Amino acid sequence: MIKLQVIGNLGKDCITNTVNGKSVMNFSVAHTEKFRDSQGVQKDKTTWVDCAYWSDRTAVAPYLKKGTQVYVEGTPEVRTYPKNDGTTGVSLTLRVLSVQLLGNRGESSGGSNSESSYGSGSYSSSSGSNVQAGSEISEPVDDLPF
Repeated sequence: MIKLQVIGNLGKDCITNTVNGKSVMNFSVAHTEKFRDSQGVQKDKTTWVDCAYWSDRTAVAPYLKKGTQVYVEGTPEVRTYPKNDGTTGVSLTLRVLSVQLLGNRGESSGGSNSESSYGSGSYSSSSGSNVQAGSEISEPVDDLPF
């Protein structure tokens, strides 16, 4: 099994559809890496990952809004398609197994746990319930026991 993990921001709001009686949530995640080129100029490289989350647990869909930072995990699928100019295009699609809300683009990442503002932090398509509510955390995240 090949597993892909992506942390990034949603490019647009999640779209929920029903296909052959099953629910699917479609969204795209942009991951941007910063690097310096050979002249020392800082540049950004953004990779877009189209995500398909086949699950009847669509309660997370209203929280998957443009700009929201998420962690998604699943199995990658590479698809080819013909472009208008006759060449072949390639897209990376992720068949999502779990999604976790991390926060909004505008929120600071100064050690605060922004999951609790959404109510539920983690969703998984496995048969067992893997939902972790942000309010269940009894100790601050940055208090380490060592």
